[in-house]
Amino acid sequence: MSLVVFMSAAQKHQVGKSISKDLFGIFIEDLNYTADGGLYAEMVQNRSFEYSPSDVDLHEYHKKGQWHPFTAWEFLKVGNAIATLSLETEKPLNANNRHYASVDIFTVGQQGAGLRNNGYNGMVVRIGESYDLSVFLRAKNDGQVCVRLVERDSVLAEDIIDIDTSDWRKYETTLTPNKSSEQAAVEILFLQEGRVDIDMLSLFPQNTFKNRKNGLRADIAQVLADLNPAFMRFPGGCLTHGDGLNNIYKWKHTIGPVEQRKEDYNIWNYRQSMGLGFYEYFQLCEDIGAKPLPVLAAGVSCQNSARLRGTGQQTIPIEDMDEYVQDMLDLIEWANGDINTTWGRMRAEAGHPEPFHLEYIGIGNEDHITQDFKERFLMIQKAIKLHYPEIKVVGTVGPGPDDWDWKEGWAFARETAPDLVDEHYYRQPQWFLDNLHRYDNYDRTQSKVYVGEYASQGNTMLNAIAEAAYMTALERNGDVVSLSSYAPLLARIGNTQWNPNLIYFDKTNVYPTVNYYVQQLFANHRGDTYISNVVKGIETASCVRDSNTKKVMVKLVNTTDSIVDVQVNLGSQKIRSYNAEVAVLSGKRDHKNGQGKHLETDVRPIVGKEKLSRKFMRKLPPYSLTVITFK
Repeated sequence: MSLVVFMSAAQKHQVGKSISKDLFGIFIEDLNYTADGGLYAEMVQNRSFEYSPSDVDLHEYHKKGQWHPFTAWEFLKVGNAIATLSLETEKPLNANNRHYASVDIFTVGQQGAGLRNNGYNGMVVRIGESYDLSVFLRAKNDGQVCVRLVERDSVLAEDIIDIDTSDWRKYETTLTPNKSSEQAAVEILFLQEGRVDIDMLSLFPQNTFKNRKNGLRADIAQVLADLNPAFMRFPGGCLTHGDGLNNIYKWKHTIGPVEQRKEDYNIWNYRQSMGLGFYEYFQLCEDIGAKPLPVLAAGVSCQNSARLRGTGQQTIPIEDMDEYVQDMLDLIEWANGDINTTWGRMRAEAGHPEPFHLEYIGIGNEDHITQDFKERFLMIQKAIKLHYPEIKVVGTVGPGPDDWDWKEGWAFARETAPDLVDEHYYRQPQWFLDNLHRYDNYDRTQSKVYVGEYASQGNTMLNAIAEAAYMTALERNGDVVSLSSYAPLLARIGNTQWNPNLIYFDKTNVYPTVNYYVQQLFANHRGDTYISNVVKGIETASCVRDSNTKKVMVKLVNTTDSIVDVQVNLGSQKIRSYNAEVAVLSGKRDHKNGQGKHLETDVRPIVGKEKLSRKFMRKLPPYSLTVITFK
């Protein structure tokens, strides 16, 4: 670590130290319907009829009997049609997509027979916008199919497709509704007698984030982009090491054509279509300017999974670990390899010839630090460092800030020297205020810290300001804390398995919490040099400089219910203009932003310009974060 001393008459000295450029990022885990029904823009729920009662823990799940291959589907027999519906597995679309629906029509009637899908509690369509529909069909007889968007008995858009195949074939069209609806559904009606098999009925808005095919819901993705995260950790979390060995997340099942991806149930008690897979995660990172940080299991399953609680950690047999380690190495080649490599060529064939510039990879998540874990972690780390020494390995030290796994995990890290270790803690606001000096005495010569999951267990202004105060301490210790990310990130209202979260959404809108705006203010005002001795009057303050933009940014946090006077002295810092940008986030202690509707009382940062001097006094409002930027 290099230290530079700046002398000024007003203050004894100001010390500048290098800190991580990647300090503030985001963490996406598919819980709370983050992916399907959320960020992933697919409008059809259960598009491949793969839902199964075994997806959910029926001892806890409140919708017993409502989760099955025809969840979200309705069988239609319109205008005196006579037909039957069945679920089939013989000669499926492919081995990874075993189930499909079969409609056998005996009498067509006036409008045929088929299926309706209501999406996730009704589809949202907008007048004049276009929606791409695709479906795989196999028919005994040639004929026609009517595909349409409807709202109850009203037809919003429709098209007729000729079908003429006895083998599986993909059919595509575009539907443009004649009016907007928030309770739309998609229907497919077969207009000829005989059997028709159907799979992978899909409906996507053309207006996805960056207009990408198989893309993301634009409004949710934009809210993530507005955070300006330095990195993005994915896909978990507990989801990564799964509900037993058979449920460990397998990245290779999530790439390639969506109809060939292997769906799986989710440790959070619903199903993953894998439409939002590793290709889409990496593409999102690129689109929002975030470095990818994929996390894969360390050869062990979650020791506290919902359905196997009490059975303890399960481990991949040692004789199978070589294959598992190779999967890790293949991921790095897939992300970074040129088009002449096996996996780099597969990435290029998927549409991305340039590498994704992977720098970090996580091994494990909140694992019990057993001997079995240690043995498998070390196998993975050694292989990565042998073949890809430039990749930074992120280890894990359990689920808490000071428990047995944390102590044992750090002892193991001192032996094996991963580049970073991942600390997690969910605590009350006072814990964060009591631990502002947690990292002051961490050994700077050992593994760096990634605070991968943290939150103060609430969405009030008090929670947000306690987190802001703690983030000033992370900046002060940015020479040992390299990365940090709030958790969880996203939650669909009405489908949450975890609260609180940073961002809530429903099918029409996105609702950032006050915690979100704290994260946004810090991430949008990152620096790579920390300057000490700038602020007097409060401990919860930080000052950083960005060596590229030359900006100097001062963050001031008032955690009390009274106005606080502080003194800011920029000493000998080079300031090009004293016309500063000032952003203030403040509110009453128990204030919460709206969830499910936007409120007039919602708190957002107020941004303005002020003429300031090198040395000035400032009054900080109660429960506030103030960010002052000098160019």
